[in-house]
Amino acid sequence: MATNTNGDSPVKKKKLILNAFVEMCSGHQSPGLWKHPDDHSADFNSVDHWIELAKLLEAAKFHGIFIADVLGGYDVYKGPKNLDPAVKSGAQWPVNEPLAVVPAMAAVTKNLGFGVTVATTYEQPYHLARRLSTIDHLTKGRLGWNIVTGYLDSAARNLGHTEQPSHDERYTIAEEYMRVMYKLFESSWRDDAVILDKTSGIYTDPALVRPINHKGKYYTVPGPHICQPSPQRTPLLLQAGTSRAGKTFAAQHAEAIFVAGHSPSVVKKNVAEIRQLATEFGRRSEDVKFLALICPIIAETEEAAQAKYEDYVQYGDTDGALALFGGWTGIDLDVYGDDEELRHVESNAIRSAVEAWSQSTPNIPKWTKRTVAKHISVGGLGATAIGTPVSVADELERWVAEADVDGFNIAYAIKPGTFVDVIDLLLPELRKRGLFWDEYERRGGTYRENFYGVEGKWGEGGGHVREGFRWRKGVEGVDAGIPE
Repeated sequence: MATNTNGDSPVKKKKLILNAFVEMCSGHQSPGLWKHPDDHSADFNSVDHWIELAKLLEAAKFHGIFIADVLGGYDVYKGPKNLDPAVKSGAQWPVNEPLAVVPAMAAVTKNLGFGVTVATTYEQPYHLARRLSTIDHLTKGRLGWNIVTGYLDSAARNLGHTEQPSHDERYTIAEEYMRVMYKLFESSWRDDAVILDKTSGIYTDPALVRPINHKGKYYTVPGPHICQPSPQRTPLLLQAGTSRAGKTFAAQHAEAIFVAGHSPSVVKKNVAEIRQLATEFGRRSEDVKFLALICPIIAETEEAAQAKYEDYVQYGDTDGALALFGGWTGIDLDVYGDDEELRHVESNAIRSAVEAWSQSTPNIPKWTKRTVAKHISVGGLGATAIGTPVSVADELERWVAEADVDGFNIAYAIKPGTFVDVIDLLLPELRKRGLFWDEYERRGGTYRENFYGVEGKWGEGGGHVREGFRWRKGVEGVDAGIPE
């Protein structure tokens, strides 16, 4: 417990939500560090690699593993359409399909959740609903879906398009997509449709399964859903967009929002705006959870932590980092000279990014593309917290206090070494401060149940749009209707 600013009453601290942030590739947010002698991220093709990671994280009581994904390569840097820097350095290339490994990890765990990134733009909702429901069944309700609309033109070209739809159109498509998914997940089967009566020979009561008959601008899906209701029906919904369209989408649909910035001030406004928007859609603002990207570099002393960081940096790959930067921002820094100061270039986007970095890292006197590469080669576009367990815990508390985030997606510098350091050094300090649980709140529970906890009533009854689609036990089909 902490006291408020007047010191006269206790203020309950948030217990942090912690996910490990990974991708089915080497390095992920730290390009080039697959070369480090203690890094095993290049073993991502091995199922044993993922099984051991899942067991490690569940033993430490992590909420989940957040698995990022892309459907194309980073081909902006030294471009256009030049994959060489990413391919050579292993910068999120190659990348495997993330859903495939989840059942293997679920088989060796009972509580760990799995948030998996799948794009709406290039996949038919009927097909995706089947895949997600299947995994939710196999994990006993421990699946989360990170909803993305895509951001790489290289993905669009490989999936039948010359380029991506415009940014706002992708969200318009995603909005209809979600309506279809809710109808399939929540509306086409009543809660008690599956009977499994061996005496009568009735597996499912056909009166309790109905078509959804969706006809929209982008999708025509008669249904019904081919899968029976899974433990969560709709997986825990995650999202990462903070554009104007992204915020509106997140305020309606997201249960957790992934934010990235080098300091709390960068994300604070977005967090506040989305919480407010959520209330305008009839939701409780506290039901929208925000997870900040952070890469902690931890040691017993500040000097040892800094030495560990410098050791990691020497393995970072400049071209790989700039390839990722190009894909994330659409900016090719190759057009600038090696020693050109970026705060003076014509691009407003680059100047604003440099100003944000300068505020969070004031000890760098001159920002060039080389210093940008070094800065993002360990931890990517998120914050990199370097220090002792005490100082890193202080930094996490600062993010919660200043930006109102609810937890963190923890990126690794080396894998599994960064997670081991978090488990052995940071978690004891967080528990000492009352910031992290000692045990899963509902053992064997769903991802949503462990995410929201008892006080959050497992995320139900908070006005989320999916609740209006649920065909509940005892409600006749003609009376229930299917919302549009």
